[in-house]
Amino acid sequence: MKRGKGDKKGTKNRDVSGQVVPLTEPVVVAPPMVGTRSWIGGLFTRSSRRQDKSIDYTLSPLQEERLQKLQDRLLVPFEETRIDHQESLKALWNASFPNINLTGLVTEQWKDMGWQGPNPSTDFRGCGFIALENLLFSARTYPVCFRRLLLKQKGDRAKWEYPFAVAGINISFMLIQMLDLQNTPKPKCLPGMNFLKLLEEDENAFDVLYRIAFAMMYAQWLAMYASYMEFNEVLQATRNQLERELSLDDTHRIQDLPAYNLLFQ
Repeated sequence: MKRGKGDKKGTKNRDVSGQVVPLTEPVVVAPPMVGTRSWIGGLFTRSSRRQDKSIDYTLSPLQEERLQKLQDRLLVPFEETRIDHQESLKALWNASFPNINLTGLVTEQWKDMGWQGPNPSTDFRGCGFIALENLLFSARTYPVCFRRLLLKQKGDRAKWEYPFAVAGINISFMLIQMLDLQNTPKPKCLPGMNFLKLLEEDENAFDVLYRIAFAMMYAQWLAMYASYMEFNEVLQATRNQLERELSLDDTHRIQDLPAYNLLFQ
């Protein structure tokens, strides 16, 4: 097969300092199409150390209420024995492949969506139920954009692609860290503080921002002609761009983000 521009022989991930960042944890050479436990951790334990100077500020009652609800969502693990979690997985499949019947909650079919193996529940160990909620919200609210990314319908693509669902979990994890959402009672970094403005205007701001981040990553992927071994590099570039957009003075609503238009292209 012809090698795409981003399918470089011997390509490795590098962090912002130029050091090689393996895709696995602990340090192991990554095989093609690795899963969530391999991707989550290697990049963001490094990038999350970069913090903005702490600034104290006051939340409005609505910001406080919506932030608490969002932080509560972060605490919910994915549990494969919970009926509502099972139903959410089935709903995600039906939204992704409406004309294909799912044969079971554990089946090789899940690999077609980009899960690590036949049981998607094992991929949520690096993130919780919110990662599935993000994917399902995207599929229901922005179905055209969702399917375009799921089926990788656009652009000159590299030989080795990123697994869609696993990439989605990484994006959820990235946003949680970038916005400092696990810091209680409120974020202390500038992107997190500015995000609360968006949350006050739209209670679904985190889920919409997730879809924007996924679309940004997709555009970055194509622009870099990237292969899966460069996924962390692409995601770091996506994070940097999103942080810049969240720092713009005239950003007061989620629709004010320049990348918002990517949802409709």
